[in-house]
Amino acid sequence: MSDVIVVGAGVVGAACAYYAARAGLDVTVIDRGPVAGGTTGSGEGNVLVSDKEPGPELELAVLSNRLWRSLAERHGGNGGFEFEAKGGLVVAETPEVQERLADLAAEQAAKHDVEHTLVPAGSLRDYEPHLAGDLAGGVHYPQDAQVQPMLAAAALLGHGARSYGRGTLRLRLGAAVTGFTRSSGRVTGVRTTQGDVRGGAVINAAGTWGGEVAALAGADLPILPRRGFILVTEPLPEPLIRHKVYTAAYVTNVASDSAGLETSAVVEGTPAGTVLIGASRERVGFDRTTSVPVLARLAGQAVALFPALREVRAIRSYCGFRPYCPDHLPVIGADPRVPGLYHACGHEGAGIGLAPATGHLLAQLVAGQEPDLDLSPFRPGRFSEEDQ
Repeated sequence: MSDVIVVGAGVVGAACAYYAARAGLDVTVIDRGPVAGGTTGSGEGNVLVSDKEPGPELELAVLSNRLWRSLAERHGGNGGFEFEAKGGLVVAETPEVQERLADLAAEQAAKHDVEHTLVPAGSLRDYEPHLAGDLAGGVHYPQDAQVQPMLAAAALLGHGARSYGRGTLRLRLGAAVTGFTRSSGRVTGVRTTQGDVRGGAVINAAGTWGGEVAALAGADLPILPRRGFILVTEPLPEPLIRHKVYTAAYVTNVASDSAGLETSAVVEGTPAGTVLIGASRERVGFDRTTSVPVLARLAGQAVALFPALREVRAIRSYCGFRPYCPDHLPVIGADPRVPGLYHACGHEGAGIGLAPATGHLLAQLVAGQEPDLDLSPFRPGRFSEEDQ
């Protein structure tokens, strides 16, 4: 019997398992597929503070940013997951948009100590020499970073499995959760296609499928898939792009409630020499059909931002499903409707960036400690409260 069962071997589940093991708990991670086989494997690896409005999610992101850096240092400089403290550059096409970006950055700094530098139009190419010349300015965020998400999930599980203190970490892959076991109304484990697994607590870190796992326990979580495509270029012999670069429209799209298609230019390089191009958002269920018009729009937006990309070939594309919550906040904490059940899902496109803070805070909660941050904005019962 484990102290904690984590459902989901993506980066959020891996972080929950890692920090729980470090806290001295015995952990079993269960997933119906491989490590990082869901949304994590389709992500860009963003570790961002720049794209979040002041409030609880940005507070979570600042903590998580510090934890990612600590993890990288603790485990060999880049953590074994290609941690890059590359910084982010948000650019504006018009003076009006630049003014709004400056106001947002000032508020982020005042309320959450987010570091930033306002960049006038004439200085943009000091940061990115290949940027288009018709932009009105930007904001540089040195805290923004990037990881390789599949490596990150695997590394966290591997590091956690080496045992810290009394804790241990075990993996059970290829086991789909089909239900929960209970005693006196409290969750005591999960039923799987490979048999029952007993545990003192269960953490639902099933990402886009977090609502389905919650439903097996009789709890409602309104998590929906929000599809996004990414284009990948051929490897370039020399780095073309230094930072994560995106237009101000990306911030607006992240906060949008629209189910329809929205795209904004997001461009960054990788250690392998490829360039990743996004980002699109649309709610179409779990439809994985490749949309050539969406990919064409992403390519056009990227070329408008970096004209040199016109001569670069795209070699593949892929899509993933962000776990979307109606209020754009993740679900983190104990479920008041189901004793023994905790949730760590609904992070939408920020799950990779927010994973360490989510895991750290939940491990504190499960271990009976006071979490470092107030988790009430992320409480699982908030959606049913609105119906009362």
